[in-house]
Amino acid sequence: MTLLFPKWTNRLPQIIGALVLAGGGAVTFVIGFWFSPRHTDVGYAPEQPLHYSHKLHAGLLGIDCRYCHQNVERSAHASVPDTNTCMNCHAQVKKDSPNLEAVRKSVANNSPIPWIKVHMLPQYAYFNHEAHLRAGVGCVSCHGRVDKMDVVRQAEPLSMGWCLECHREPENHLRPTAEVTNMDYVHTLAEGLRLKQEKNINPPTHCSGCHR
Repeated sequence: MTLLFPKWTNRLPQIIGALVLAGGGAVTFVIGFWFSPRHTDVGYAPEQPLHYSHKLHAGLLGIDCRYCHQNVERSAHASVPDTNTCMNCHAQVKKDSPNLEAVRKSVANNSPIPWIKVHMLPQYAYFNHEAHLRAGVGCVSCHGRVDKMDVVRQAEPLSMGWCLECHREPENHLRPTAEVTNMDYVHTLAEGLRLKQEKNINPPTHCSGCHR
């Protein structure tokens, strides 16, 4: 009696199953790796309504982060400086520069400059700047070396896994509170461990810590 199918076709279900598993694994890897915030969000640098160089202001001129982001030590949000903060200097410095036309219009019209937010978290994730600065987490840990950025870009993924890495081992980012805005501060693990113990820092790793 002639067989309808050759014997090797008996292995087709196993072969198909293996291919499906391999394909599913490959798709999972591609989505999980290449579509993660580390690849989709890091480097985000939107074009702003006017050019502002952190490299010049925070780097070359050495202006402290808190001069412009005034609420960062006492609020959940760092806040974007109002135009009057800009004019504290630019009423005298380069006051006729064409690059500052948007600033002058903002003052004349009493309207804010429509800055585009760079570092964004989902609405379901709670983050408090005050709590992190009070603990001794430096600006550079989340925002990178903004003092070297002519155009501010997102330096870290700001993903849940990235946040949990810090919450599980905060000693890798702790520094004296007086140094939180010092971009040139040299961190040591020994000091981080000491500060963690002295301040009894134990960040939450359970869901309700960030999802409230």
